[in-house]
Amino acid sequence: MSGHSKWKQIKRQKGVADIKRAQAFTKISNAITIAVRKGGGVGEAIEKARGLNMPKENIERAIARAAGKQAGENIEEVVYEGFGPGKVAILVEAATDNKMRTTSEIKSIFDKNGAVLGASGSVSYQFETKGLITVLKTYSIDDIFLKAADAGAEDVKEEGDKVFIYTKPEELGKVRDALLKDFPNPSYELVRQPAVLTKISDKETLDKLLSLIEKLEAIPDVLKVYTNHE
Repeated sequence: MSGHSKWKQIKRQKGVADIKRAQAFTKISNAITIAVRKGGGVGEAIEKARGLNMPKENIERAIARAAGKQAGENIEEVVYEGFGPGKVAILVEAATDNKMRTTSEIKSIFDKNGAVLGASGSVSYQFETKGLITVLKTYSIDDIFLKAADAGAEDVKEEGDKVFIYTKPEELGKVRDALLKDFPNPSYELVRQPAVLTKISDKETLDKLLSLIEKLEAIPDVLKVYTNHE
């Protein structure tokens, strides 16, 4: 009896793992499609796909879909805006083939987690679009700062063994190309950076916000979640 129960448990765990894997494939496939259309972040999206052991044909299908060569699949990019616990501004970038379904899922999570989904433009003005290049700290931070400045970057931030180099959106490709000789495989993408930060002073509010972000990121159609919390 115990052996039978263990087998059922293993099957159930495998089923959950397969669902999560399929959801991850959907998310990264949509990310590749959007990145190809935008012309930025493609390399990083494909590397993430390979890291998840996504089959080569899935990656090729996502690229073909961006070029309009994949019939029957229309992926639309959607941005949702709202306020979370502590009146923190939240931006959610999603890619979906069914906007009604995705909107319903996101609204449900906002409603159940002390957040309010706002109208278009309600918080987006609090964020600036920036180019972001991420490299490993293979040089001193001072050397990286000088290299980035010479390439035309706007700002440099250090976090652990990684360095984040920020650029104007239209100069992302130019700065990346200039850094290639020193950093052979930098990841790069367009991100939204908060212009003003909102401070959260108590742990309970912060925990609620982090829980909300985690639930939003778990939706397969959601690509990125941005907040302006400090």
